[in-house]
Order: sequence, then C-alpha cells, then structure tokens
Amino acid sequence: MNPDLNLLHPYPFERQRLLFGNTPPNPAYKPISLGLGEPRHPTPQFIKDALVAALGGLASYPGTLGIPALRAAMAGWLQRRYGLPAVNADTEVLPVNGSREALFSFAQTIIDRHQPRPRVVCPNPFYQIYEGATLLAGATPLYANVDPARNFVVNYDNIDAATWADVQLVYVCSPGNPTGAVMNLEDWRQLFELSDRYGFVIASDECYSEIYFRDEAPLGGLEAAHKLGRSFERLVIFTSLSKRSNVPGMRSGFVAGDPAILAKFLLYRTYHGSALGPAIQSASIPAWNDEAHVIENRSLYRQKFAQVTPVLQQVLGVKLPDAAFYLWAKTPISDVEFTRRLYAEYNVAVLPGSYLAREQDGINPGANHIRIALVAEVEECLEAAQRIVSFVNGL
Repeated sequence: MNPDLNLLHPYPFERQRLLFGNTPPNPAYKPISLGLGEPRHPTPQFIKDALVAALGGLASYPGTLGIPALRAAMAGWLQRRYGLPAVNADTEVLPVNGSREALFSFAQTIIDRHQPRPRVVCPNPFYQIYEGATLLAGATPLYANVDPARNFVVNYDNIDAATWADVQLVYVCSPGNPTGAVMNLEDWRQLFELSDRYGFVIASDECYSEIYFRDEAPLGGLEAAHKLGRSFERLVIFTSLSKRSNVPGMRSGFVAGDPAILAKFLLYRTYHGSALGPAIQSASIPAWNDEAHVIENRSLYRQKFAQVTPVLQQVLGVKLPDAAFYLWAKTPISDVEFTRRLYAEYNVAVLPGSYLAREQDGINPGANHIRIALVAEVEECLEAAQRIVSFVNGL
C-alpha cells in the first residue's frame, strides 16, 4: 500500500460523524443539516432537458480534451465574466470532472518529487482536498493562516525566503471556503510577485465565484492577471457548474490558464481516465451560455443571507461574507462542544471550524468558529438560525 495514505487526516465530515456518534439528537425537533456545502436549489429544467437529449452520446467514448463546442462555451464565459480578450479554446481551457477532482489531480502534474523538499502552500482554514493532494503527490503542506484583521484573506508575510524557495504550488481559494473572503487586486499583485520571484504555480479555486452579495462580482485570477498586464504564466483557475447552476451531480467544470501547464495536465488526464461523459459535455454547453438562471440563483442566496445573518448576529460573532454560501461564525464556547451540544439539544448540524484547519504554533485558526452552509430553503435556514439563538441564550 502507498504509505503516504497514512499521512491523510480524517475528512471533516467523518470527524463530524464520530462527534455525533454517541450523541442522539433531540427528537422534538426535525433534523436540519447546515454542515455540508451541497447546493439544494432546484436544477434548471433546461439543463436537465439538454442532458436527456444527449443520452445517445453514452454509446461513445469521450475525448479527454472535450468537444470543441464545449471548450468554446467555456472560453466565451471567461471572456464575458472577466472582461478578458480572446481566450484560446484549444489551448487555454480544459474540461474536468468538477473542480474537486481537478484540484486533486493537478498536484500530481505539478509536483516534482525529485526535488529535495517540495512544498505546497494551502490557506488555513482550507478545503481539505488541497492537503490530501499535496501529501499524495509526495510534497509537504505549508499552512498560511487567514488574517481576521483583513477580512480573512490569507497572509503570506510569515513565510520566509528560504521556505518560499522550496514551494512548487500555491492553492488559493477566492471566494474562500469557509470564510467567504475575496482577494483584491493588491492581494493578487503580491502573489504574482512571489510567483515571479520563486517560480511556483498558482492553482486558484474559484468554484464559488457566482454567489456574491455586493454589486461588484468577485475578482478572478485570470482577470487580475489581465488587469495587471500579465500573461497567464504559472496560473491555472478552477471552476465548475456545481454551485453556479445547482448541478453538483453532473461533476462538470473546467480549468483555464497557462497553456504550457494545461498541455501537461491534459497528458496526465489522458492516462488518468478522467474524460467528461458525452451527455455531460452536451448539457454543460447551455449551462455555461446562460446567465439568467445564475442571476436567479444568486438572488435566492442574497434573500436568504439577508434574512438569516441578522438573526444570528444577535448571539454570534458573524457578518455577511464577501461571497460563497457559508457563514463563518465565532462561538462563545469551544466550536466542537458548540457543534455537539447544538446537535444534541436542537437537532441542527453545523461543522466545527477547527476541523477545517491545522494547528500552527499552538493555535488552530478555525478554533471557536463554526461553518454554517446556508444551502437549504430560506424557511429551513431561518428555523435553524432561531434554534441557534435559543441554544446560545441558554448557555
């Protein structure tokens, strides 16, 4: 067996399951789960219709590069969304089976394990796939804590030059999971300058880019490069239809950026066997070409957050995030104990923040926080928020 498997930490939801294992919930309340970040808004009918219409494609093997019409739709969306000049659909975009699979396999392409100390920088707290991908690629994760004073954007100032010299890959997540923080142009400028100096590749996870609460859409990595007069060198962004179009079961997304890196990633994926199914490819084209359903979806989240956030602010340290569909709330007691007791007493499941982070210098930056995924319908989210208020008031 691969010994690196022993380096993997238990997944947060497995830890949550164990936490709840000996804690029966209060049967007086119906269960409400706000722990898993799974979109629950209805899938648009036109996407389902396109999927059914394309089922004849099941008789054919798909190509890893994807059909030209799909890549053209992806490139066109990038140009419209981020104001980019022409994006080369043949060399600068590549379909993937959702962002999670690609974020994991990308590390296998980038990491040179023949170097003495390959390192990968991950935000902290973070999406656990970054860490698992790093460990199984033979590299060492380096955790860069988010900065509460800067609205939870990652702070790279504590990484010294000697350490940066060993870094081969940096995962960024903007809008961030779990904090909802969005990098601004100066944040990107700093990261690009570090990449120029030390030569690492940037993997920008942007799967939450279409769920935001202010007038201005979140800045993307390719957009930042363009605004700063840069090429896409050493930069690849990851996005998907899962949150944008409420189709997590389709596992449809794409990567875009540095064509030299994508050529190597395509080579890896050809052997990896990760081509997008023909019916999925066909159904993804109208999803990327339509914005009306995305605007409607975003409106549903805005209404929900506008109603739920003030309720929770009565008892928890929480504010409206920049983007994404999580509330990152500070708890008055241990986040683990808060989560366990909330489940036991009010049958509401949330995720302890410490499960999403790693301890640095004796401090876990996720401690005394919980991640609340507002993915259910507004009535259910409001009911959960009111139960949380009752729970905290009873502490």
